[in-house]
Amino acid sequence: MAKTPDTPTVARRREREKRTISQMVAIYCAGNHKGASRTETGFSGEAMCPDCKAIDDYCVLRTERCRSMDRKTNCEECGNHCYAPAERERIRAVMRYAGPRMLWHHPAAALRHLLKK
Repeated sequence: MAKTPDTPTVARRREREKRTISQMVAIYCAGNHKGASRTETGFSGEAMCPDCKAIDDYCVLRTERCRSMDRKTNCEECGNHCYAPAERERIRAVMRYAGPRMLWHHPAAALRHLLKK
């Protein structure tokens, strides 16, 4: 079964969500891993270590495949959980750390996320 193409509005939202989660992973990585280990580039274009790059790739893939993008406000409130349980715990740790710091590093993305748009 082929995936139906996104509307322009949904496509913009999907790209914005992928960029935002990648920015959060980069903030987490910068705060928790040594600079010398950040040899990879995430979806957002920011440096991260190989472990965080793997988290970033997984999150971007799950966002790309999300079937509820046109009607959901955020992943936490979605009835269909895309992340495997172990990965869900890893991304929660990233979000707990990076969420408060998003206002400083990426204020527009943080405000958009808080307003759920």
